[in-house]
Parts: sequence; structure tokens; C-alpha cells
Amino acid sequence: MINLKYLVSGSEITTKTDDENVVITEKKEGSRYIVTVTAQKDIELKSASVSYKNVYDPKARFMMNGYQSWTKTKEFGFGDFLNNTKLLPEKLMEKKHFKSYGSTAFWEMSKDTHLGFDFSYITGVNPMFIGSLNFENAYLLIRFKVNKNIMTLESDIEGKCLQKGESFKVFDYVVIKDGKEYFNRFTPRSDKKLLGFTPWYNHYQNINEHLILDTLDKIDPRFELFQIEDGYETYVGDWMDIDSQKFPNGLKGIVEKIHEKGMKAGIWLAPFIAEEESALNKKHPDWIAKDASGEKIYAGNNWSSFMPLDLNNKDAVAYVKEVLKFYKQLGFDFFKLDFLYAVNLCPMKGKTRSETSEFAYSLLREELGDSLILGCGATLSNAAGKFDYCRIGPDVSMSFDDVSYLKTSNAERMSTKVSIQNTIFRSRLNGHMFLNDPDVFLLRDENMKLSFEQRKALTKINALFGSVMMTSDNICEYDEDKKAILDDALNIFRNASLIGFKRMKRSIYAEFELDGINRVFVYNPEFGILAEKERNTENTEEIEE
Repeated sequence: MINLKYLVSGSEITTKTDDENVVITEKKEGSRYIVTVTAQKDIELKSASVSYKNVYDPKARFMMNGYQSWTKTKEFGFGDFLNNTKLLPEKLMEKKHFKSYGSTAFWEMSKDTHLGFDFSYITGVNPMFIGSLNFENAYLLIRFKVNKNIMTLESDIEGKCLQKGESFKVFDYVVIKDGKEYFNRFTPRSDKKLLGFTPWYNHYQNINEHLILDTLDKIDPRFELFQIEDGYETYVGDWMDIDSQKFPNGLKGIVEKIHEKGMKAGIWLAPFIAEEESALNKKHPDWIAKDASGEKIYAGNNWSSFMPLDLNNKDAVAYVKEVLKFYKQLGFDFFKLDFLYAVNLCPMKGKTRSETSEFAYSLLREELGDSLILGCGATLSNAAGKFDYCRIGPDVSMSFDDVSYLKTSNAERMSTKVSIQNTIFRSRLNGHMFLNDPDVFLLRDENMKLSFEQRKALTKINALFGSVMMTSDNICEYDEDKKAILDDALNIFRNASLIGFKRMKRSIYAEFELDGINRVFVYNPEFGILAEKERNTENTEEIEE
């Protein structure tokens, strides 16, 4: 039975049934459960929840989908919980704005509770899959209180205002044995896999016209996309102010050369944020999102720290449209749009966080038309049907994992270890909600702390589970061993059929068919090591997707 909270005339009401202010309509259609609230007076929704008891067994593992692209996502055990920024010192958390990147900006985390978003599954004797069909209205928070064997589903309806007579769907989800039925409901916008180059993971913001043109002169002809990343603009937020010292001739000539090479021209933008030092922040402080007390809302500590734009401000929205039009007219046909989670830090008036993202992501698609869009730092369910590609993990790092104090506290940290796990456990979205971008593969020896075996594992897992293969390596300079690894990875990328994967003890087994042969990857997620073998039906238990 639903537990509903709402505000009416300034008073908070909690109810499980109809009252003089609301009518609650519950409907079950097989495995699908739908709840609609109709206001009898003007109200503001606060929360809604439904609980289930005794839903898992002692051998169960919990796959918890993270809040946004970078959030750690994997199968968790009973004592293995998501990172929590509350473990960091308060002063450090405030200075770095760590909380802003993830779900702890809005929702409390408990020590004995797993928390996931919009879809999740349980393994074990009685497997179960939960999937939301209501993300256009509200996120579905899935909580497993492991010590009490209780699953609570919460609808993130906080802030939704209903006028008298208006209805709103607060729940629409399925509880089924397997997730295939759920993901088959979605159809991706694109079916084209891409092999691309980005200078980011070698040069980061230290790019310029000479570097880009020189790279294009020497680039491998197999690349289909050349992505210009952060570093071309003066400040984040001042998107139409190209750094004239780095790019004295602007970007149009570079776009033309990329096209001459037969590649798509990609540009990185973070259209809904502006950094502290930007001219936008100084000239248009009213475009910056504020909290109830009028203070700036910070979305993170990158650059000089940065803030989300206020989507309630029509001028700010008009500026976003102008920026997108500017780059489309320059000839860019691929847009990597980053830090998209930031729009939820200041929801639009009277709307839920999910409705805010729906508005923002739909705006991007409307303005860019048929251009290819790769969403990053995005809430994944909102990306479905709007983006062609979407990042499904954090940035790859030059070492296998992050600094020690962030390993237990930051669920959105830069980490190759986390990136690979996300690539595997979010692979069922690939070819359904969108095409998955697992971030880059790296095989080079220079400027690198990943071991050779870790680099090989990263490359081949990205190839098997992803639909975008990006790198910052000059692959023309690979030695024979690296060329062989890349050739095998690209064959997997283009031609392999994933049969399924399964967590077994400390390893993840992934089976796929390639060139008429069934092969198995055995991946150790703790150390980043990959073993390969042909399928042995006598010694390996059945692997199912």
C-alpha cells in the first residue's frame, strides 16, 4: 500500500488512502504497478513509497544502478555498500562540493541500505528485476534494507505542484524475474558503433590549434570521429569565446579538416553550467541557480568551481540554445554534452528533478536536431530516446583506482576500476536506451600508471560491452603486441555477439561468440586482470544475460 506525503495550505499530510485533498488510484497490470494521484485542492507533493518484505535470500547480490553516468554501479554483497560522502570531513566536502555530484545532494544514505535508481535486480535463489516506466515524471529510488529483508520503492516527487483537478502518475514500475522484457521496451536512436579519437587523456586542457592540426595530419584512417575536448574555450560557460591564443583561427578550419579526413567532427560542451571565473557568471549573475536563501548553488569543484544555470530563467535557456546553434553552424555534427546532472540541483518551479532533466535533455535534442549527441554525467533514464550515445561510467584514470580517501567516500570518482565495472553492469542498456560509451581505451606506455595487463583488460572489455571505442593514443605508433591486441579488440567491437555475463565468486565471466567460436572473458575486478579462453561446456556453468 502506498504511503503519500503532500503539502496543502502549508500543512503536511500523510495518507495511505483517499482523503478530502487527494484521490489515489492504484492499478495492477500483470507485473506492472501504476499509482496516480489526483488533487482535489491545490497541493505540493513531498514523497511516496511502497514496501515489500522478504524479497531476497542469503545468497543474493544486489545490482544497484547509480544516480548518474559516473556513479559506481555493480552487484553489491550484503556488507558491501555504496560510497558515502558523509565519511569525508565536512570542511573538505564543502570546499570540494563532492556531494553535488551524486545522490547525497538530495537523499540520505543508510549504513545498512543499498540504494539504486530506476532499475535494479537481485540474484540468488529467487531472482527479481525492478524497472521504472515513470522516469519522465519522477525517479524511482530502490532501497534494500539488508538486515531486515525489506525493499522500499520511493517516487522522487518532491516539489511537484498540482492544481485542483490535476493528476500525476507517482509510480509506474514492473517487478519481474528477468530484465529482458523491460529493456526490450526501449529502442535506441542510433545503431552505429563509433571508433574515435580524443586528445583529452593525453593532453587534457593543454590543447591548441597546432596540436590538433598536427594530430589530424598523422591520424589513423580507421577513426570515424575526432572529438575536441575541454580547453578551446576561455572559461567554462563562455562557450562562444574561443581562446584566441590557443586557436587564433577559430575552430571552423579544424572542423573542415576533420571532415576532409572522412571523420565526424565532435565538440565537448557543458551547456548547463558556468565556472566561477567566467564572464557569464560576472555579467549575468541572475542566470546562476540560487538556493532558497539566495546563495549560489555549486555543482562541483572542477576549474574555478562551477554552478548550474537556472532553467527557470528564460534568458539562461535562450543562451543555451544560442550556444548549441553556434557550434552546429560551425559544422560540428557530434556533441559530447557533459555535467548534465547539474540541472537537478535547482529543479524547475513546480516540477520534479526528473521532469527538470526531461526538459533540459529534450531541449538539447530539439536544438541539435539530427546531430549525434553523447550525454555524459547524465541521469541515464532521462537520456533514453534523446541521446544517441551515453557515458555509463566515470572517467578512466591513468592509475587503476583513485586516491585512498576517496575510495570509500566518493561514488562519482575518476577510476578505471569503477569504469570497467560500470561498463559491464550497465551493458544491458546498450542497444536499448541508447548506445553505451564506456570511455577510452589506452594501450600506450607513455604517461601511464596502468599495468599492461590492466590496459589490455580495459581495451577488450570496452570492445565487448560498449558501442563507442575512444582513445587518446597514437595507435600508429603501437608495437606489434599492442597492434595485435587492438586488432582483436576491434574485431570483437565490430563482430562479436555477447551471450551474457555472470558474477561467479571473485570474478566476472562474460561469454560471447566471434567468428563461429564461443569465447569467455574471466575478469578479476579487484586487480583489473583479464583471462581469455574458449568456451568449455564441461567446466564452466551456464552463463545467461
